[in-house]
Amino acid sequence: MKYSKATNYALHTMVYLTIAPKNQTVGVDQLAKVQNLSPTYLSKILTKLVKAGLIESTPGVKGGYSLTKRTTDISFLDVIYAIEGRTSLFSCSLEHSEARNGECLIENVMIEAEKRMTDELANKHIRSIANQIESKMFEENNCSSSH
Repeated sequence: MKYSKATNYALHTMVYLTIAPKNQTVGVDQLAKVQNLSPTYLSKILTKLVKAGLIESTPGVKGGYSLTKRTTDISFLDVIYAIEGRTSLFSCSLEHSEARNGECLIENVMIEAEKRMTDELANKHIRSIANQIESKMFEENNCSSSH
């Protein structure tokens, strides 16, 4: 299974917005530059994140994007659903011999595995990754300033 590049960029964008200074917006050009993307392509991803209610867009010269929720409330799954949608990863064709009485035994296994994965992603929050990045940045700054 593989998520789209858009999901990858959306997750990185959400982490970047999480570590950005509070009460400030971040422009699409800055977000695109950090990820070496076209602002036009990133704008499409940002639009999906806005529609999902994860970020908001502020128009104007000082405008840009900011988070709408507390960072501890935004899970990896929230971001994935915003970009990929909520469709199941597997669909069984009941024409195969594995299907008995309208039940696809293979699909049962796949649905259970998908549920475990979504539970795990729902319990992993963007804030936890941002904390790790901030700790690493703090350590690097302290190491370089102590020399």
